[in-house]
Amino acid sequence: MFGIDDAIAAGLKVLDKFVPDPAEKAKAEGELRSALLAWDQMQATVNAEEAKSQNVFVAGWRPFVGWTCGASFALNVVILPLLNFAIVASGGLAVVIPMDTNLIMSTLFGMLGLGGLRTFEKVKGVAK
Repeated sequence: MFGIDDAIAAGLKVLDKFVPDPAEKAKAEGELRSALLAWDQMQATVNAEEAKSQNVFVAGWRPFVGWTCGASFALNVVILPLLNFAIVASGGLAVVIPMDTNLIMSTLFGMLGLGGLRTFEKVKGVAK
């Protein structure tokens, strides 16, 4: 997963090429870290405000994406294979073709990964 540490590392590689003076480089690195941390804090504030909202179009987009990805996963991994099996078992040709799920799967696994990190935080006692 790409995080703020990765963004800082990428920015430092750019600094190494364009800022030869160690003092200027240290100053630029501090400014880069401050800017990225401020951006991260602003995003966290936006996320908290979205979560508070009672409007389904504001707070409901994350659950919508989760349910859509989960339903697509169930359709392609459980329902369509069972439907194909039933068609073949009844003497027909399996013609139900699963859809391309590359984007949906990467979104689903990303969401599950974030859920796993939240569980890890709770187990370690870091989560509020």
